[in-house]
Amino acid sequence: MSGLSENQSETLFGGDDVIEVASVVFNRPLDQPYSYRVPERLVGSVRPGQRVRVPLGRGNSATIGYCVAVTDQKADVSANPTGFDRSRLKDVIGVIDDPPLIDRSMLDLTKWMASYYACSWGQALDAVVPAGVKNQAGTRLRTCLSVPEEIRAAIPEGLPHKQAAALAVLIASTEPTGLDDVCRMAKCGPGTIALMRKRGLVLAVKRRVREVSEAEADEPLNDEPERAVRPEPTVEQAEALAKIDPVLREGKFAVFLLHGVTGSGKTEVYLSAIERVVATGREAIVLVPEISLTPQTIRRFRRRFPRIAVLHSHLSDSERHRHWRSIAAGEIQVVVGARSAVFAPTRRLGLIVIDEEHETSFKQETVPRYHARDVAVMRGMKLGVPVILGSATPALETWRNAELGRYERIALEERVGARPMPHVTLIDMRHEKPDPEHPVGALSVPLRIAMTESLKAGGQVMLLLNRRGFHTYVLCPKCGGVLKCDQCDIALTHHKGRRKLICHGCDRETAPPSICPACRRSNLHYGGIGAERLERDVRLAFGDRVIQRMDSDTMRAPGSHERVLSEFRAGRVDVLLGTQMIAKGLDFPNVTLVGVINADTALHLPDFRAAERTFQLVAQVAGRTGRGDRPGRVLVQTYAPDHPAIAAAVNHDYLSFVAGELKIRRDQGVPPFGRMARLIARGEKELQVREYMNRLADSLRSAATEGVRLLGPAPAPVLKIRGLFRFHLQLRAASARPLQDLLRSVLPENPAPRGIELATDVDPISML
Repeated sequence: MSGLSENQSETLFGGDDVIEVASVVFNRPLDQPYSYRVPERLVGSVRPGQRVRVPLGRGNSATIGYCVAVTDQKADVSANPTGFDRSRLKDVIGVIDDPPLIDRSMLDLTKWMASYYACSWGQALDAVVPAGVKNQAGTRLRTCLSVPEEIRAAIPEGLPHKQAAALAVLIASTEPTGLDDVCRMAKCGPGTIALMRKRGLVLAVKRRVREVSEAEADEPLNDEPERAVRPEPTVEQAEALAKIDPVLREGKFAVFLLHGVTGSGKTEVYLSAIERVVATGREAIVLVPEISLTPQTIRRFRRRFPRIAVLHSHLSDSERHRHWRSIAAGEIQVVVGARSAVFAPTRRLGLIVIDEEHETSFKQETVPRYHARDVAVMRGMKLGVPVILGSATPALETWRNAELGRYERIALEERVGARPMPHVTLIDMRHEKPDPEHPVGALSVPLRIAMTESLKAGGQVMLLLNRRGFHTYVLCPKCGGVLKCDQCDIALTHHKGRRKLICHGCDRETAPPSICPACRRSNLHYGGIGAERLERDVRLAFGDRVIQRMDSDTMRAPGSHERVLSEFRAGRVDVLLGTQMIAKGLDFPNVTLVGVINADTALHLPDFRAAERTFQLVAQVAGRTGRGDRPGRVLVQTYAPDHPAIAAAVNHDYLSFVAGELKIRRDQGVPPFGRMARLIARGEKELQVREYMNRLADSLRSAATEGVRLLGPAPAPVLKIRGLFRFHLQLRAASARPLQDLLRSVLPENPAPRGIELATDVDPISML
């Protein structure tokens, strides 16, 4: 927009006056920037990338927005071809950030994000800056003193001794100094300074300064981390670096897919590439899944680089603010973090690495719904910076880009030290019979025997079951009903230790009923196996062993995740079991057996990526064993042993899985063959949501160009979450542009009515 339509300003200027105009965007679904006049007192102070406070709406409510441009324009309407009288613009109220939080390149990147992910520019910008930075956490306002230039040029004679001493302290300082510091160094009191301010000898300004926490104050200075011994690269690692090195030296954009089997040393390739970048005075960003931000990962980077920043969800706002400022000041060599670290304000970025690039946690599920991998590639392209995507099980979208030549694939096909891939055995649970001597339902007889052998030989065991709770459902045998959450269309999970039925959609807890709520009959059946029950069964079978469970129920306390992994690495835990948080990115050389309790957990979900995710999970957890000098084994319990995803994972055969899965995707016309957008509406009244989605679908069909396909609307696979009914539709096309054009033209004309929320998800990851 060229200005606010509800403009109320009465300020008028002559026809030839030139005014400074700021373009401002907001963290709201508003399509275009709004124009504001920069008042004379702020001329030269308002810059792109700053947050500013401006009046918005008919009530002129003071609102924070992001300045994206500042231009000089004539106030006269005749100089404005749009016909908007710029002399009637509202004034900027004030500037919040100095210096700006966002540089020109990040403004450019977020503008692309807004266009691609169908959100507003302001919403994209607000995702870039952490809350701790916006709130200036860990800082406080402090009164600082400085000397006016005219006083510096001609120091008054005959000043009292204490005033002269204070003036000398301030003149010697290169920047405004705190009142307490001046009084201490000049050996004077606040009254002396007050008299000097009254005479105009010193000026008082408010400065925001950083507070140092006790933990930071206790940190030793010059704490040099333990230096790592660089291993001799394998032949494959050396060849990989030889392909990457020319691009690093030239500093140009390219995307490499580092496709290496588990244990092939992908991390060492990252570290060596980053060393080359840091040696030239540039910085690197390394993205890892939040689940992989373990002390083990961080330790490996600290041993190679003395100045790293680690960004993750467990940081306090003040810690995140401190890291952000250090990165922006150029004090950091390597930024290691989860999804949002892709926006780290590096000064001279030289490399971006995305480890485990297939991980779904790189996709943000709130506005803006960006994928950090794709944003990283775009940031690299805009800055002329190479990007490395690493995975043993690449996402099919990434693999397809490599097939088409957009990315260069580099293969690491052997484990470090020529260690063999672990032998994988399928256990067909359709034919397994319970052992009356060992009634432990989660463990088949072959798995229990294999665990006994591994533990007796001094090895460690990992067990994966990607389901929380003790029982995964409660069923009434009389009426056949399954107990569901009152607020969600989700079966309740029995958490025996907490004596609760818990909804994993909204976290609502209820006491287990004694009778069926529907038919009022007793004798409810508790079925299904979760990680809590698996722990019980393992303790029954191996009560003399140290057993630990890792899932979101047991890892609630700060530091618990790190503590358990440290104990397991030290050999003080014999059996580690849990959900997917134990499946990826962990390197324990003494693990000689991995058991997958139910490989079919996600296999039959109504999601076209279900097979891909099943393959990835089984292949990744299988890779946790056989990483030391002792060979490893993997036992996979499944009711679908013939499914292509499970059969390929058992054989460590990514290529055959991809070949079959890509054919299915091509036939269905789903990514990576074509692009997709998903629209999800939710509200308290089911009929109202359905009717709105029908109207929206009609508008989309009418405006759609040839080649755009619309499916739905229909109830979402999970119809209700947190008391809100959900309907969705899909848009598919050969490329992203027709979808984006359609969304931009139709959505503003079909806003969701009061009581309904509409979410737009471009390149959706979840289809539930």
